[in-house]
Amino acid sequence: MRLVNRMLNALEKRIGHWAVPNVTLGLIIGQVVIYILAQDNPAILENAVLVPRLVLEGQVWRLMTFLFVPPMMHVLFAFFFWYLFYLMGTALEQQWGSFRYNLYLLLGTLATVGVSFLVPDVASSNGYLQGTVFLGFAYLFPTFVLHLFLIFPVQIRWLALLTWILYGYQFITGDWLTRLLVFASVSNFLLFFGSDIWQRIYHGHRRMTWQAKTARDRKQPRHQCMVCGVTDISHPKLAFRYCSECAGQCGYCPEHLDNHEHVTEPATADQA
Repeated sequence: MRLVNRMLNALEKRIGHWAVPNVTLGLIIGQVVIYILAQDNPAILENAVLVPRLVLEGQVWRLMTFLFVPPMMHVLFAFFFWYLFYLMGTALEQQWGSFRYNLYLLLGTLATVGVSFLVPDVASSNGYLQGTVFLGFAYLFPTFVLHLFLIFPVQIRWLALLTWILYGYQFITGDWLTRLLVFASVSNFLLFFGSDIWQRIYHGHRRMTWQAKTARDRKQPRHQCMVCGVTDISHPKLAFRYCSECAGQCGYCPEHLDNHEHVTEPATADQA
């Protein structure tokens, strides 16, 4: 993560002044315009989607306009989608700054466009790209509460988990374009968060190992009778004592403290 941050800081110093502020709002305005126009003229939507074969034939505007293809659903659901997109995109921009947020979207866009040309006759969606904004927001603000249907409160981390499961299912069962788009869409997420995720997994594994070792150590008895083998764990109420006449640290329960053969040589681990 430190290496990525150093690279991003170096880039920001050189070209940070080219960053476009409020890019999320610009994308939403473009989608709203196309959504309205497409109600009366569906051809507008058809001319905006990314079809690599048509781009190669000269329709290069599709490389940009596909970002403005709106979710073609009921206006209420579309409004809710735009509201969440604005909320999450703005939060990422405030967290990172305009330059890093621009770069996050740019990398996802370039990856999506790049893999789409591997299947040039099929239209590519911007849905996966917008999904990475959601995943980035959920990673940075996992306890944010979203009210589904304005009623049911759900922490956004669980919705992000469902999204990852869906992406995994689509990657396994989908066609090659779907698999490539899934991979391309999360490539920017992995670039920005992959190192941090790995560090969390690594330190989490070390913490679990330490906790397991601590638990095992806690289960080891502190006192054990050399005769009958009872311990302070099996019989916590017994008062164990150590014989001063035995060699080494030889402990005994009250029953055998005065009734045992004295040890003349220190007991080994196996004898104990």
